[in-house]
Amino acid sequence: MKERFINFGREMKKNRVLFLMVLPAVLLVLVLSYLPMSGLILAFKNYRFDKGVFGSDWNGLENFRYLFSSGTGWLITKNTILYNLLNLITSQGLAIVLAIIISEMQGKIYKKVTQSIIFLPYFISWVIVGAFVYNIFNYETGLMNGWLTALGMEKVNVYSMPWVWPIIICCFNAWKWCGYNSIIYIAAITGIDGECYEAAQIDGANIFQRIWYVTLPCIKPTVITMLLLQVGRILRGDFEMFYQIVGNNGQLYNATDVIDTYVFRSLMQNSNLGMTAAATFYQSILCFIIIMLVNKVVKKIDEDYALF
Repeated sequence: MKERFINFGREMKKNRVLFLMVLPAVLLVLVLSYLPMSGLILAFKNYRFDKGVFGSDWNGLENFRYLFSSGTGWLITKNTILYNLLNLITSQGLAIVLAIIISEMQGKIYKKVTQSIIFLPYFISWVIVGAFVYNIFNYETGLMNGWLTALGMEKVNVYSMPWVWPIIICCFNAWKWCGYNSIIYIAAITGIDGECYEAAQIDGANIFQRIWYVTLPCIKPTVITMLLLQVGRILRGDFEMFYQIVGNNGQLYNATDVIDTYVFRSLMQNSNLGMTAAATFYQSILCFIIIMLVNKVVKKIDEDYALF
């Protein structure tokens, strides 16, 4: 042990400049990521403001029991997983298609302009997107109902139709993220050796065969890595997206409520910190379990594609 400390001291002295460079990042992660983890004990306490986090009485698993006995826990878990799976499939799938289309374009200027246009939605705030959605589907003054009225048809109250909102949310999520995600796949396609395409073309392969037998197999590691990274967030709904698009519409809660929006609304309505802490703790544990299981499956199929 003493020898290890001596070696560490020598390493610190030898590379002190490098350690000083990394120190701000280490402190940032420590303060913003590790110190707040002490608040997880709230999930097992009956929190009282006068006693504080560490002085409040322990109540075991009561917060978790209340979360699931009411049926809310299973509902928000199901919604979070299904929405993230749909968003993952639509946004990543569309990003791959766009990356292939852009890579096959011939004109450099046209290619760059197209790439810039599809990347633009990434910079639009979800607040603005929520305003778009409201002005499109609003019952009184919405664009859709304005067109329906002009065509002599009856207005449709989309905000009272919960089954429509999974489609609306997935469409707007794909619209916002596909341009950003496509850049990663474009970079992967650019790194493919051009001789592979030339060889396929000499063998008589058309554009679709070149995409199927050359492009897709070559970007397979990138696709798997992106999916693994996204799977780690499969129980973390995009709070801003759901809150800004859906808002506080009680008719849509059962169809659109995810863990993040439920935690926020619980804090705003009843200030039950114990139950909200239990929901977020449960969310983190499930995220960890899911990414470990998926990584293990990928490792069994092909060890080279696993994250670790």
